[in-house]
Amino acid sequence: MVHIIGGGVIGLASAYALVRAGHEVTVIDARETLGSETSFANGGQLSYRYVAPLADAGVPLQAIGWLLRGDSPLKLRPRLDPQQWRWMAAFLGACRSSVNTRNAAHLLRLASLSQHTLQQWREDDHLDGFDWRRNGKLVTFRNASSFAHARSKVTDILQQQVLSAADCVRLEPALAGGGFVGGIYTPNEEVADCHAFCQRLAARLEASGRCRFLLGRKVTGIRHADGAVQAIELGAEVVPVEHLVLAAGYRSAKLGVPLPLYPLKGYSLSVPIGAQHQAPNVSITDYDRKIVYARIGEQLRVAAMVDIVGFDAGLEPKRLALMKRQALETFAQAGDYANAVEWAGMRPATPTGVPLIGASVYRNLWLNLGHGALGFTLACGSGQLLAELIGQHAPSIDMQGLAPRAA
Repeated sequence: MVHIIGGGVIGLASAYALVRAGHEVTVIDARETLGSETSFANGGQLSYRYVAPLADAGVPLQAIGWLLRGDSPLKLRPRLDPQQWRWMAAFLGACRSSVNTRNAAHLLRLASLSQHTLQQWREDDHLDGFDWRRNGKLVTFRNASSFAHARSKVTDILQQQVLSAADCVRLEPALAGGGFVGGIYTPNEEVADCHAFCQRLAARLEASGRCRFLLGRKVTGIRHADGAVQAIELGAEVVPVEHLVLAAGYRSAKLGVPLPLYPLKGYSLSVPIGAQHQAPNVSITDYDRKIVYARIGEQLRVAAMVDIVGFDAGLEPKRLALMKRQALETFAQAGDYANAVEWAGMRPATPTGVPLIGASVYRNLWLNLGHGALGFTLACGSGQLLAELIGQHAPSIDMQGLAPRAA
């Protein structure tokens, strides 16, 4: 029996992979509904080839420039919080080109497995009903220098195509008048509704007869002895465990296990699309403004911002207003912005941007954490790896850089 703490996309993908492998699973979540926090209204892009970590050479200096701007995609609010300062110090330590290149390779390896795993689940299990499409991704540039730098890194291995401004408009007519100088297109990227995906996984898990859900139950403690977890505490109730998986995002760090996690707050708008609107069909990333656009069914998902501001997941009107203004400047006819649904989520990130997947300091405590903004993209591959490790099978990919004990 495997107990999983966390009912978001990472926890549910882990449960699904484990059930497929023949395990009995219990998913525990403090919320009454599954996939209702960071997985609820994220960017929706399954961006398998754009996985470079945020930490890179030049980012600290660039961040200073961002913080001096009123329309910055990054916001930092220093707190009297040792956890925040430790995380930021480790982040600065990872801001080197060599480290970024190495970590990007780890993420790309995991992302490729994740794309393959989702395809396998879709084909073998007929898993559908979450607005999945392979619509391609176009990264657009407003600044000639940033476009030139990105163009110099294009590789055939990632199947990328360099497009002029005119080429971008031919590919995606909704970009006309957007102020872009060019773009890089990757045709095999995908899009889907993460919350709907969570609901489909939950329905399949329930139908399997090998998974039960304990919702509205907060894990208040973990009991361990002799190098292993013995039980979890659900308030006054003590539940023995054989294997325990931590997949509760940044809150996992509050359960007594030292973890290098901090939440990066992001925002999104879900904009209804009517027959009269002209929303982009290709997924768009506005590189210079750090905004992503993804058409998910009959809504345009607009997502942006990295706020390092603590643990308050509340909506901040100024940040949402900035994002809406910039979206209107780019895609004024894309949808009904007046009725857009606003959302904020706390993306659990490691300083390096590489998640922690596998065994912990306790022999039966497993981690699946720290995916940051790539949670949906990496969920299926991460769940598959975890199931293989718990089942004592050889992992599908090299675990270098991903295994917590080696991190």
